[in-house]
Amino acid sequence: MTTRILLIDDHNLLRSGIRLLLEKQPDFEVVAEAADGIEGIKRAQQHKPDVVLLDLNMPGLSGLETLQLLVQDNPETAVIILTVSEEAEELAQALRDGARGYLIKNIEGDALAAAIRRAADGDAVIDPSMTAKLVAQFRSQPKATPIAAATERDKLTAREREIVQCLARGESNKEIARHLDVAESTVKIHVQNILKKLNLNSRVQVAVYAVEHGMNEGESV
Repeated sequence: MTTRILLIDDHNLLRSGIRLLLEKQPDFEVVAEAADGIEGIKRAQQHKPDVVLLDLNMPGLSGLETLQLLVQDNPETAVIILTVSEEAEELAQALRDGARGYLIKNIEGDALAAAIRRAADGDAVIDPSMTAKLVAQFRSQPKATPIAAATERDKLTAREREIVQCLARGESNKEIARHLDVAESTVKIHVQNILKKLNLNSRVQVAVYAVEHGMNEGESV
């Protein structure tokens, strides 16, 4: 199965290099490139890619604004932020806005290819160097009130709450299935139900939501 990819970055040379790198992979096809957010949104509407690699810092429409429109128009597309920014606030906001991944541009080619495959399969991909910053960012923010958190928990079954905790740890569907001793297809169904009940667009948003609402592992459920 071929993963169809759209590149959105204002640096022509970088886009060309990434394209050459990705097209060496037999299961990848770069369907289009864009030099800014507006053009990128048009290309996404035209080609319906499986994965978008999106820069944060671009002239005109910002990366975060572009992300919001991409997720709104193409909720099934996996958007991975590929940036030089190592700011925890930008990482946290990108995840809230629906990005499925956040990678730093010094990433190795093999690691980038692996991350794209994981994101296309529905997994969250966050640069390891950013994980600790993300945790610190969320710990510094006030959590939802106990009443509000309890109301949200009441929407979920006990099994769904277990899966939310797994998502908060960044586990893939395969890892969750092994951890809970269930079929991977069952995990996918539970994740879809969780997204619907919490009115969220991606498993990454579920993980962010879990931490912000005290539903991650270590909290009472």
